[in-house]
Amino acid sequence: MKNSIRVFASASATTGLVLLATSSFTIAIAFGALVAGAVFIALKNRSAHSESHLIAAWPEVIDHLMSGIQSGLSLSESLVGLATRGPEILRPAFAEFRDSLFRHADLELALQELKSLFHHHGSDQIFEALLISKALGGSELMSILRTLGDFLRQDLAQRREIEVKHGWIKNSAHISAVAPWILLLLLSTQPSTAIAFSTPTGGMILIAGLFMTAVAYLWMNRLGRLPQTPRVFTQQSSAKHMRQKSVMR
Repeated sequence: MKNSIRVFASASATTGLVLLATSSFTIAIAFGALVAGAVFIALKNRSAHSESHLIAAWPEVIDHLMSGIQSGLSLSESLVGLATRGPEILRPAFAEFRDSLFRHADLELALQELKSLFHHHGSDQIFEALLISKALGGSELMSILRTLGDFLRQDLAQRREIEVKHGWIKNSAHISAVAPWILLLLLSTQPSTAIAFSTPTGGMILIAGLFMTAVAYLWMNRLGRLPQTPRVFTQQSSAKHMRQKSVMR
């Protein structure tokens, strides 16, 4: 709801300012629509940015777990401690884990709930390693966590390097998409340009320009999107693991 209000407010303000500068309602509406799309995309990218911070926190989670276990804490105590000592972005989720663990006294159930909450391949690997270690007695837990932490750090570093290179290309494409509209805004301060785009033909040209800008942006994002690592340890695989475990018992 807040995002919709921000988009509407930005579009309305832009429409009013352009209308005052150009005296052309058609051009003002076109710029209002353009700014509305830009604000919507910016808000969407902000949520994606928050997700990237979430992904970057998992190596720190492993460090906290290893530190807790080395200091003599149990696995459950180390996980519960993340609600207060872990990365801030993950503390609410581990607070829910703590409540679930105290309520049900079942570590496996609480970890499965965390997996469902995060639904990310990095968290899946950590929680499955913990479940396997618990099932096997935990003798290899430190070695597993250390190897997993190194793997996640390498994967994160490579993705950041690729994202930086892709960012240069995407920023260049953004400038190329915005440049014609900046030129139009400058030219529309002249009465002849404003009158020309206030005609039905001028309106159709503006609509075509908005359409092509949107298509070019979506196509550019599709080409620049990094492939996501698929989740291997899903709920189906966990259920299968539980069935196998019950059969072995």
